[in-house]
Amino acid sequence: MRGIRGPSLTDAKESYRGGSPAVQFGDALNYLPRKPLLEYPKGHVIYSGSSNALYLSISGRVKVALVAADGTESVVRIVPPEGLFGESCLAEHPGTERAVALDPVQIMAWKPAEIVQQVEKEPALGLALMEVVITRCLELGERLQAMATCMTPQRVMLALLQLARQLGEQRPDGAVRMASLTHHTLAEYVGTSREIVSSQMSNLRRRGLIQYSRQYIDVYCEAVEETLRNQGVISRQTGTRAAASSPIL
Repeated sequence: MRGIRGPSLTDAKESYRGGSPAVQFGDALNYLPRKPLLEYPKGHVIYSGSSNALYLSISGRVKVALVAADGTESVVRIVPPEGLFGESCLAEHPGTERAVALDPVQIMAWKPAEIVQQVEKEPALGLALMEVVITRCLELGERLQAMATCMTPQRVMLALLQLARQLGEQRPDGAVRMASLTHHTLAEYVGTSREIVSSQMSNLRRRGLIQYSRQYIDVYCEAVEETLRNQGVISRQTGTRAAASSPIL
């Protein structure tokens, strides 16, 4: 049966997402053949070093990070349900990535040879995967610009906006709620220390820009965006962009 978005999986994926906005990955998921589900517990290392497959998270979040020689991790992205990761397998390049399950996860996996074979059958899959890679390159470019031009408090706010849009769902009070992330993980994403993130999170909560507990983080995106605009920083719906006039850290 063509594509994994057939009727037999639609209801299951809706229940996994809990009604949160679907991640836009072009039509890639329409052209990938279905594979058996793999289940891993929270904290499981799905791969480390080079990925040997393209993965799709059906349920649960996955942290993808680059690992330095000293073991320090820099989070590249947090993969939501219905998110693809491990696309570096298509480049056959030695990597330093590590993918870890942040929740109990169910995933599908395709080996590079399977992807090549499927692209030969469905050339549109190749274009859709290009869109995935290009979108991620643009998002990473925006994050690098923020790191170069924004102070740490601004980078924390930009990170929360981006993560809320990718992982969260709208609440009646206007907040976007996402499942909780540890301050350590947020620090790896922002590129700073856990202590600084904890301090900034407490400050943002006192100002009414976020609320959080052990179960969730609520981000009041409009209020955060207004705060950033007042500081000369512009955020984008599909990612983040720091204004050139922002102070340099």
